Amino acid sequence: MAPPVADRATEDRRSPRLLVVGSFPASAPLERYPSGDLVVRLRTRGWRVLATSRAESRLGRPWNMIRTVLRDHSRYDVALVDVFSGPAFLWAEAVVLSLRVLRKPFVLVLHGGNLPEFARLWPGRVRRLLDGAAVVASPSAYLAKKLQRFRGDIHCLPNAIEVSRFVPRGSEKMGCELVWLRAFHEIYNPMLAPAVLACLVGEFPGMRLTMIGPDKGDGSLERTRRAAVDQGVSGTCHFVGPVEKSEVPAWLAKGDIFLNTTDIDNAPVSVIEAQAAGLCVVSTNVGGIPYLLEHESDALLVPPCDARAMAEAVRRLLGEPGLASSLSRNGRLKAERFDWSYIVPEWESLIRDAAKGHL
Repeated sequence: MAPPVADRATEDRRSPRLLVVGSFPASAPLERYPSGDLVVRLRTRGWRVLATSRAESRLGRPWNMIRTVLRDHSRYDVALVDVFSGPAFLWAEAVVLSLRVLRKPFVLVLHGGNLPEFARLWPGRVRRLLDGAAVVASPSAYLAKKLQRFRGDIHCLPNAIEVSRFVPRGSEKMGCELVWLRAFHEIYNPMLAPAVLACLVGEFPGMRLTMIGPDKGDGSLERTRRAAVDQGVSGTCHFVGPVEKSEVPAWLAKGDIFLNTTDIDNAPVSVIEAQAAGLCVVSTNVGGIPYLLEHESDALLVPPCDARAMAEAVRRLLGEPGLASSLSRNGRLKAERFDWSYIVPEWESLIRDAAKGHL
């Protein structure tokens, strides 16, 4: 809820003006992206926040970021910059170089389960980038631990959700509705989900799989559809496509068990949303997942690329109602700690600390 007008005016006077730099294509609402959602939350609390880039073109986006940093330098006091591995790391380097030229303080926010491997390959670049930041933050303890040799004071601020939008499923008998929610991209291994379904449909005839998410254009969606056909489960595998963020709670409410099939991961919002909805989570144990989920306490974790192991975890949930009930309950309790009401004040404090001495 937005603060009263008088409080917002007070907030505005004491808060630094913020520029948030990340990849926020305009094809989706700003709140679809973790840092974009932070922009929306801060604005409702009276902060003056610019956000870049909303450009659709991957090539045009970094130039738009740098142009905004330089052109609008008088409109912000401190910047918050998303950092990913791969080509996106170069964008962050260019943005940070521009900020240093302008002598603007900046906060770096680390993302992506592949960043530790990138840091192993390019340690000098990672060290130089992190050294100059006023503050470095990460949504997971996993990245903080893996990159602590480059920066020992990384702050952990988890990706947040609005928990009240999710109504946890009741304690009724566990059903056979599987849900997968992620972008169709190779690193998330969506083809594993139909393989899991194929291991189970003979034993549980009512089992169905709903796959939700946008096509990232690397052929993963087509390969997943073909895998469903080849394994004889196309009739029980429903491809929804992308949905609005506001529609996610309703889609999750239709499910019982959430499959997270990823090969590389950090701190996925979709998993926390599934727990908020009371679904039982079965996930691969890669990257930051073991730092986020606790096996047999609030989720079941299995090795990556192992359809049989994931299917066996689903069998356990269907055959052990006490386990399913416990995971659902504990998952919801964990998700409640990720609510924006806890996370936004922490961000506000961190950003103010970064801006101190520069206002």
